[in-house]
Amino acid sequence: MKEIDWPALYRELVLIDNVVGVGRGIKMVRGESTGQEAVVVLVRKKYPRSDLARAALVPKRVAGAVSDVIEVGDIRLLGTERTGEHRPARPGISIGHYKVSAGTFGALVRDRATGESLILSNNHVLANLTNGADGRAEAGDAILQPALYDGGSRDTSVIGHLQRFVPLHSQAVPPLCRIARTFEALVNKFIGAFKPQYRVQVWRDNETPNMVDCAVAAPVAADAVAADVFEVGDVQGVRETEIGMPVKKSGRSSGLTSSIILATDVTLRVEMNYGEYGVFADQLLAGPMSLPGDSGSLVLSEDNFAVGLLFAGSEQATMFTPIQRVLDALEVAF
Repeated sequence: MKEIDWPALYRELVLIDNVVGVGRGIKMVRGESTGQEAVVVLVRKKYPRSDLARAALVPKRVAGAVSDVIEVGDIRLLGTERTGEHRPARPGISIGHYKVSAGTFGALVRDRATGESLILSNNHVLANLTNGADGRAEAGDAILQPALYDGGSRDTSVIGHLQRFVPLHSQAVPPLCRIARTFEALVNKFIGAFKPQYRVQVWRDNETPNMVDCAVAAPVAADAVAADVFEVGDVQGVRETEIGMPVKKSGRSSGLTSSIILATDVTLRVEMNYGEYGVFADQLLAGPMSLPGDSGSLVLSEDNFAVGLLFAGSEQATMFTPIQRVLDALEVAF
């Protein structure tokens, strides 16, 4: 490809409606590289050529080279829309227990008994991954918005206090029986005589899977929170799910994203902490639509009915729990 004055070419092409940029690239055909150098023209949205007026068409050749069109949407600076302080705080933004790096404010729900408004998210976001007996969290702990990783502090960022949670359990747990504890003590006494820096711990398999990862916190004031989900709007109610159903979520890290439900009734092992795993049963699987920090996001249908609570994911998939089970476990409602 010959030398190109890219700023000048940009000024020329940006006169075409929908064009936002230009650059050097490789021509792609149906997602496959042709290996041919091309002038790539960046557009907000890609339309079929047959739907465009002649003046809105990108030429097939630009500056003596073949052209290729890439859809990029509206490019903007990645600021603190979701990771900064918000008052009132809305679902879809940064939140977390004062010991937790960051998660997502999932939804504003109400206590079925008192009608009190409560902040909904995961146990591992609002309650520091506690099983209820490990000292990781307890009722009354400070909840920060923004979360610790995003600059929150207990001095200036408390949005609420942990009210209740469903305990989370690892795949392996310390034994309760006296025989196992006695065996552990004897082995460590023997090892201590030769290698005092080492210690053996006995574990037993936990046969009870986790069914939910959820917790609620009481806001410090009614006007400190709002119910409409960031970039989504108000939750319209609750809906059952089915395979192939389109879903979306509004999360602290990846914003507003969408996918489809790929599987239901899923039982799988999830890494809960470094080297610590838990088994979760009867969960829902969607395609990739989340990043670390999106945990706690409310998953919704296209028309804003709540269908699940996101708690885990990878680059290939997203896991969430049916929302009605979450609501019932915490005795809350929309």
